[in-house]
Amino acid sequence: MAYLSMGEAHRRINDYLNRFCDAVSNQDGDSLKRLLSLSSNNPSILSLADALNVFQDANRLIKQSDNYSQFGEILVHLFRAFQSYRVGSFVDSYQAFEKAANAFIQEFRNWDTAWALQALYVMVYEIRVLAERADKELATNGKSPEKLKGAGSFLMKVFGVLAGKGPKRVGALYVTCQLFKVYFKLGTVHLCRSVIRSIETARIFDFEEFPKRDKVTYMYYTGRLEVFNENFPAADDKLSYALKHCNPRSEANIRMILKYLIPVKLSIGIIPNDWLLEKYNLVEYSNVVQALKRGDLRLLRHALQEHEDRFLRSGVYLVLEKLELQVYQRLLKKIYIIQKQRDPSKAHQLKLEVIVKALKWLEMEIDVDEVECIMAILIYKSLVKGYFAHKSKVVVLSKQDPFPKLNGKPVNS
Repeated sequence: MAYLSMGEAHRRINDYLNRFCDAVSNQDGDSLKRLLSLSSNNPSILSLADALNVFQDANRLIKQSDNYSQFGEILVHLFRAFQSYRVGSFVDSYQAFEKAANAFIQEFRNWDTAWALQALYVMVYEIRVLAERADKELATNGKSPEKLKGAGSFLMKVFGVLAGKGPKRVGALYVTCQLFKVYFKLGTVHLCRSVIRSIETARIFDFEEFPKRDKVTYMYYTGRLEVFNENFPAADDKLSYALKHCNPRSEANIRMILKYLIPVKLSIGIIPNDWLLEKYNLVEYSNVVQALKRGDLRLLRHALQEHEDRFLRSGVYLVLEKLELQVYQRLLKKIYIIQKQRDPSKAHQLKLEVIVKALKWLEMEIDVDEVECIMAILIYKSLVKGYFAHKSKVVVLSKQDPFPKLNGKPVNS
């Protein structure tokens, strides 16, 4: 940091205080939100933090002026948060910022209109981001990370403020999305249910009146929840909505959506184009897709093993693992087509030993009894139409549509 005189530090602090008060008195939400944005490393905020670390008596400046003192509870704690952030003390910064945010909420309640919603969004965002950084600091120092959990409680308080009638309620979905990020980070996704219930059942909310950005984020997270619950039709609807309405220039966001939508589509029998995987750098799904097309069980298992860590972190490993049944179905269909070409009259009779040989060719050591069990499951799951002749070890396929398409329905339905 370059040398900063006491006079220059005093000037910077007064300038910030004047801009803060002007923004509130003029109900200028855009100006106010820029004065609160900390984690973006806003140069003006960082220069203010330098000034505060030189001029140590900023609290006196706040108390001496009637204009400043009415927002004293916000400003005093905000300044402390800026100072702590500048020196890399994220725990202290979070604690001070949370106090400033609580004081801001009290003022926000008293404002009749929603002019300060953008500023509130910044406070909510900063609370979450600072909490994450504070928890990393605590963990590094061998202490229990707890700030993100506290941030979740604070965001629920903000949600309560916005959940009433009036123009402020459009901010409820933004706060909900920040809550989702907290709960997913903490691994407490079950806590999402009460907030979802409030949004989707409360009469005061009209989903279409919320900003598009927030609707896309909401559908993305609720779609992920449906993936965890293995409710694939609902997951497909929500994630497809998010993809359709996502900003086409936001390739990173599209990739995030597709990371979950592709496994969902595969589970209901819809295979993505290769160009889509390449464009959005989702090559981890390439061999999974090829395995489904070819009926290659070995390739599927290899793909799952190769990208196991990534799939487990995303929470889609079990979804992809269940694609084995579809792979078996496609393998049987290939055998059926080959038999039909050789002897159409016997094409609908598949001997288990032939299936075993095909699997051995794929280097899959599975005996006749295991294949019989797999065939029984495929028939039960309606992936194969026919019946099993146990004594002759033959699967007798239906002569009409022996391999039904899923047509957008999950295997388990």
